[in-house]
Amino acid sequence: MADKELVLLKLGGSIITDKTQPNTPNMPVLKRLAAEIKSALDARGDSLGLIIGHGSGSFGHVAASKYKTIQGDLGPESWRGLVEVVAAASRLNRIVMDVLLDAGIPAVQFQPFASARTRKNQLMYMETYSLKASLNHGLVPVVYGDAAIDAVQGMNIVSTEKIFDNLARELNPERILLASDVDGVYIGDPKTNPDAELIEDIDSANWDEIAASLNGSQAADVTGGMFTKVRDMYHLTLAMPPMQAMIFSGLEPGYVENALLGQVSDFGTLIN
Repeated sequence: MADKELVLLKLGGSIITDKTQPNTPNMPVLKRLAAEIKSALDARGDSLGLIIGHGSGSFGHVAASKYKTIQGDLGPESWRGLVEVVAAASRLNRIVMDVLLDAGIPAVQFQPFASARTRKNQLMYMETYSLKASLNHGLVPVVYGDAAIDAVQGMNIVSTEKIFDNLARELNPERILLASDVDGVYIGDPKTNPDAELIEDIDSANWDEIAASLNGSQAADVTGGMFTKVRDMYHLTLAMPPMQAMIFSGLEPGYVENALLGQVSDFGTLIN
């Protein structure tokens, strides 16, 4: 990958599903995103290496919330719940994979549950040998938020951001792009407050103030909502300069393509 720019792109569950309706994909948005990704890959040719991740949205989050999977083994029903979470996450991934493949993207699935091991809030291990080999041969690995076996509490949830953190520390990408249902990180909730302030840049100079002001996601999200996503990306960029992360709206046509093309943009929030 020495001659390529490696980018990790997350398609948020809030944009590829209807998070207010269980097990409901947002097919028009998903197909548009796939077309934008394909266009960017064609434009950049061999200069871009890409890993795609996606959230679970109204699929995995609903089952995980019902069975409190993130709290671990609470009894026999927890293990039945684990089955439902894995099945739901896999079901959405199959939909995403079919759309990506139909768009002509050489996407290949990597199921986190098959090899991820967590320890409370940490992703301790996930097998990456086949993923790296696929990437080196011009394929586009696809990972997603999933359940995992946990060394302390029996089971857990591993978010796409945790997986990206693990991959970033091993593969050293130039950028991590998080396509969400909002234009970036705000002080206040832009969905309820039209005067909420968009934060264009997050760094060590303003992190403490921003961390104190962030609110969680309004929809069901067992991985902690916006605050957790921003915190994890901030800590990762601190640990691995000059890597940058960007949070922006995937609902705005052209934003994902422009971000993949590396164009200077006036949208979203840059974390560095």
